[in-house]
Amino acid sequence: MKEREPVKRGYSYKAQRRAYLFTTYFLLLVGAIVMLLPFLWMISTSFKPLSQTLTMPPKLIPSIFRWQNYVEAWNTAPFGKYFFNSFFIAIVETICEVIATIFAAYAFAKMDFFGKNVIFVAFLGTMMIPGEMLLVPNYITLTSFHWIDTYYALIVPFIVSVFGIFLLRQFFLSIPDELWDAARIDGSGRLGFLWRIIVPISRPGITAVALFKFIGSWNAFMWVLIVTNTPTMRTVPVGLSYFRTAAGTYFNQLMAAATMGMLPILILFFFAQKQFIQGIARSGIK
Repeated sequence: MKEREPVKRGYSYKAQRRAYLFTTYFLLLVGAIVMLLPFLWMISTSFKPLSQTLTMPPKLIPSIFRWQNYVEAWNTAPFGKYFFNSFFIAIVETICEVIATIFAAYAFAKMDFFGKNVIFVAFLGTMMIPGEMLLVPNYITLTSFHWIDTYYALIVPFIVSVFGIFLLRQFFLSIPDELWDAARIDGSGRLGFLWRIIVPISRPGITAVALFKFIGSWNAFMWVLIVTNTPTMRTVPVGLSYFRTAAGTYFNQLMAAATMGMLPILILFFFAQKQFIQGIARSGIK
């Protein structure tokens, strides 16, 4: 009996381990299905005729695949101009924010100056202010500059992100200070050390900041709707409202347009997901 006891204990451990793994993967699978179901329903609806979009009981797979929904959705509104505006605004905002964030995060992480911690805490405090509270004062400011219905109104207020500065600062803090001492011995200045050493090392963190910004800019709706008056200045999220009319909502065309609007984000995340995950993990953000 004493010789068989370790075997029983080992068998019991293996059984518990298998049960734990089975339960874990089962819950993850259920969670993945719950998360993917809205996207699958959106894609499915984008291929349905209008008469099948609200049928009961609902059908995930349409009986007739109507590819014309994408063509009709593209022609219903000037989506070519919407996509151009979305890409232009998102790219310019991302580039400007990344440059500003790199300098600000480096200053807060690797330089000593009077009031650094106080200023940084004040920056973080602005994150507690809801964005809706800033709509009216920002609109009044842009009106005084005569920037309403221009690219300036869509880009300039969002070229600095406190969250981006915080995230990249945490990444810069993980870089040893001995690198600066070695670079200074070799005759490098602050700017050369930043662009030749810090930036290449911090590529995952910078990618995470850029991806956050691009997604946020691409999905912006409220601000674009407020500061634009003409269809030629609006973006894809605002353009989706064209499918809601007094006669009802064309759900099949709406889902087709939403699918087209989602593709750039999926493609971007597919190519940058490795750098994005490393940037989040190494910056200590949970």
